[in-house]
Parts: sequence; C-alpha cells; structure tokens
Amino acid sequence: MDTANLPPARGLITYTDGTTVFEGYVARPAGMIATRTPCVLLAHEWSGLNAAMRRCADRFAASGYLCFAADVYGKGVRGDERGDNAYLMDPLMADRRLLRQRLLAGLEAARRLPGVDPGRMAAVGYCFGGLCALDLARAAAPGLVAAVSFHGVLQPPCIGPQGPIGASVLLLHGWEDPVAPPTDVLAIATELTQAGADWQLHAYGHARHAFTFEGASFPERGIAYDAAADRRSWAACEAFLAERFTVAA
Repeated sequence: MDTANLPPARGLITYTDGTTVFEGYVARPAGMIATRTPCVLLAHEWSGLNAAMRRCADRFAASGYLCFAADVYGKGVRGDERGDNAYLMDPLMADRRLLRQRLLAGLEAARRLPGVDPGRMAAVGYCFGGLCALDLARAAAPGLVAAVSFHGVLQPPCIGPQGPIGASVLLLHGWEDPVAPPTDVLAIATELTQAGADWQLHAYGHARHAFTFEGASFPERGIAYDAAADRRSWAACEAFLAERFTVAA
C-alpha cells in the first residue's frame, strides 16, 4: 500500500463562504479509507469549534466515518466552552438565512474531501449545533441522508414555506430541557410530519440540557450532565447512522 500521498488522519482546513474564511476540522478513520466513505458533518455548540467538538469528531472517526467538524463563526472566532457565548450564537439565530448559507458552505467543503461519498452524508449537532443539523435537513441539502440533534434547539427558521424533508431525522432530547420545552417538541414533531420526513424522537426522562457534556453542572439553568442519557443517546446515534448509511449505499 502506498501511504505517501494519504491525507493526514487529523487536521484543520480552511474554506470560504463569499469573503468570510472558516476553519473546519477533519478526522479520518484509521488506516486506508474507502474511496466512498460515509461522512458526518459535525455542527458545533455555541462556543464554536473548540476542543470538545474536535474530540467528538475523533469519536465519529473511530466509528469508521470521515468526520468534518464545520465552523459557522469564522476562522479564529471561538468562545468559552464553559462561558456565555450568546454574543456569538444570537446573530445567527436572528438570521437563519445566513446560518443556512454557512451550513451549506460547510457541507460543500465536506463533500470535496478526498474519500467522501457525496451521496452518504449526515449532519450531527449538539445544542446550537443540533439546530444546525436540523436546518440542513430543512434545506434539503443534496446527499444528506440523515440528521441527528443532541439536546438541540428546536425552533423553526421561519424563512419561508418548508418543503419536503428527505433526510431521516433523529431527535435525542432531555425531557427536562428548558431550552426545548414540550411545546417546542410537539411543534417540531408536527413540522417534520407535515414535511413528510422519516423521523424519530428519543426523550430521556429527567435529563436536562447539555446532557452529553461531562462536567456540565448548572442546575439552576437546567443544564446538567447525565451519564445514562449520554450513553443511551450515543448508542442510538450509532445505530441510526449505521442503518441510514447502509440503506443509502
């Protein structure tokens, strides 16, 4: 096997949307990957593409997928993993068209990576990134066969009529998450049903917001790590992606 020209297993790459430069993180499976490897586009939480998201990308690569952790803030724009990052997230929450445009730019950058199967792509995101994954499904992005939201924000973009959603959708939700109250859960269930999507909802009793982030402990804000929900949601995500990528092969 000639390994001289293999791309590095891990690394940062830059890409653009108009005049804005972004920096994503690529994590590849160990060894020689297939020429048509399923790709996970990872959408970051509100602090940006920080260490926790890079470790998450490595975890998807260890499962055999080529993972591209996208960036919607811009190269060098990063927040505090344990701080208040509303100043970064809120402008994009207020302009969901711009957010969609940046997400599609990230998906296109992932599609161009060596070895990626452009017909087997999934969007996965956490918190704010969960909303991003859902917005890519809403955008009917070409080649996107699955979208997974971990304790995501569920509010619709409200940027025009919603067309059909072809990607299968998995919602992994903490039932006591104040960021996505039951009214929002019911609303997105209705939205996905009306869009003809194949969707699933896994709701974890007593779990709060950010239940997958070890060390998260702000109970007064409804934020807490939950080991059982973390374990169960990861297993659900792995099974879902394996099924969807197999069907799309």
